[in-house]
Amino acid sequence: MSKQEERFYRRRLASSYITTIVSVSLVLFMLGLLGLVILHAKKLSDYAKENIGFSVIMKDNAKEASIIRLQKTLDAAPYVKSTEYITKEQAAKEFTEELGEDFTQFLGFNPLLPTIEVRFNAVYANNDSLKIIKEKILADQNVKEVFYQESLVDIVNKNVKKISIIILGFSILLLIIAIALINNTIRLSVYSKRFIIRSMQLVGATPGFIRRPFIWKGILQGIIGAFVAIILLSVVIYFSQKEFPELVNFQDINMFLSLFGIVILLGIILTWLSNYFAVRKYIRIKSDYLYF
Repeated sequence: MSKQEERFYRRRLASSYITTIVSVSLVLFMLGLLGLVILHAKKLSDYAKENIGFSVIMKDNAKEASIIRLQKTLDAAPYVKSTEYITKEQAAKEFTEELGEDFTQFLGFNPLLPTIEVRFNAVYANNDSLKIIKEKILADQNVKEVFYQESLVDIVNKNVKKISIIILGFSILLLIIAIALINNTIRLSVYSKRFIIRSMQLVGATPGFIRRPFIWKGILQGIIGAFVAIILLSVVIYFSQKEFPELVNFQDINMFLSLFGIVILLGIILTWLSNYFAVRKYIRIKSDYLYF
């Protein structure tokens, strides 16, 4: 083989290698973007559920020690995320600020009652759970009433369910497309080396020996493609946080590390499987079909 032909084949191999990495990177990048959407949708739905108002209205003659004791009991409950005790005076002050005038001077007394504002963990923010919790709280003799908007809870949960179904369907569709794209790219790459596979068979190489370099090369391409996708995702995250600072409240480093780990794992699994089945096809194929 002349030096010119050797350079031609090297360029061809390098071009095939780079094309595969670029294709894998772009597919993993799209899957990563979808992962970001799913994670943020989950955070947003949890945020909406955890901020549904649940007010425990105490009796006027309830002692402050009893109210604080109830608040501590609620704080220790597994279904409660946070509580806030609002005294009569504090409630009157807030109401006066909203009205713009002191209503207590007009009435001659403060009609407002002390309350404990409760925020629940997202998993318990549904009407079935809230009704049971409401009954438990009302069993306390110092509690006059428990108020929350049942219709709002229903609306939030129904909308979250609808959005989750849409995202799940879109995720499955995109995953199928991603698998097909990566598989086709790698099949074309292996197709260009089908005669090398046949030559290895003719000299007595076993199927496992033939597959090994293709699989390891595919895994390496998957890892490189995953890291390129992670870099692109990091750029998207950086600029999205810059444009929308509010997103920082719904993000944490563990969420991003989990997403990046999934992207790397997907890169390895998809390229490994695609190389395995593509090479197996040309190991089993008859010589007459190698030219088609």
